[in-house]
Amino acid sequence: MSLVGVLTATAIVGGVGIFVGLFLGVAAIKFKVEVDEREEAVLGLLPGNNCGGCGFPGCSGLASAIVKGEAPVNSCPVGGASVGELIAEIMGMEAETTVRQVAFVRCQGDCNKTTVDYEYYGVEDCRMIAFVPGGGPKSCNYGCMGFGSCVKACSFGAIQIVDGVAVVDREKCIACGKCMEVCPKDLITMIPYDAKYVVACRSKDKGPATMKTCQVGCIGCQLCKKSCPIGAVEVTDFLAVIDHEKCEECGICVEKCPKKSIVLHT
Repeated sequence: MSLVGVLTATAIVGGVGIFVGLFLGVAAIKFKVEVDEREEAVLGLLPGNNCGGCGFPGCSGLASAIVKGEAPVNSCPVGGASVGELIAEIMGMEAETTVRQVAFVRCQGDCNKTTVDYEYYGVEDCRMIAFVPGGGPKSCNYGCMGFGSCVKACSFGAIQIVDGVAVVDREKCIACGKCMEVCPKDLITMIPYDAKYVVACRSKDKGPATMKTCQVGCIGCQLCKKSCPIGAVEVTDFLAVIDHEKCEECGICVEKCPKKSIVLHT
């Protein structure tokens, strides 16, 4: 190739490069998206777990929503109240007082307290097993199947299977709700971290049917409701429910429960 050809090719490539550079520069200025400085500051305070527990697509999504006024400043379950207060300072407002929530598995029908209809061999996934005959091998159709879909969904190691039942470590739980989403039996609920007594059952079967399948299932006898001096316990569909806002933690309901379905929250 002649020198003239080399120089010509070099000039063409250089010219194209300059043109593309100028085009990109102009486009960057013309289509620049202004980012609120507060959004970057808020994002810098968020933990970066991107767990989705706040209901938004990652920490950047939450930061944007907070700045736009579409989410409370204390929406991050991982950061908690301390991060919420710092974000409130950036936004020039006060953080609302919130009650820390944690997940709780409403079942204590472990291998020693519940009966089984058959031995299961197959994929160990609660969502899959929910479709097999009887909704799983355990006789109680409401009970925890113990195959750990919630354990796999938890990014914080807050759940483990103990004797065939999922158990939440409330110190590790950040209330992201992922375990609730994957539980096919709707066994996992959010309760106040400081709740002292909880109903560890979700069976809505009548008493005689429940007693055949589980030693510690709620039988809807209403002794807890009748003995509560402040009306903090109700029984609906043969299942006791505690109103934690009313409960004064006297423990009478625990003493009166004949099946020990109401337990100390630890």
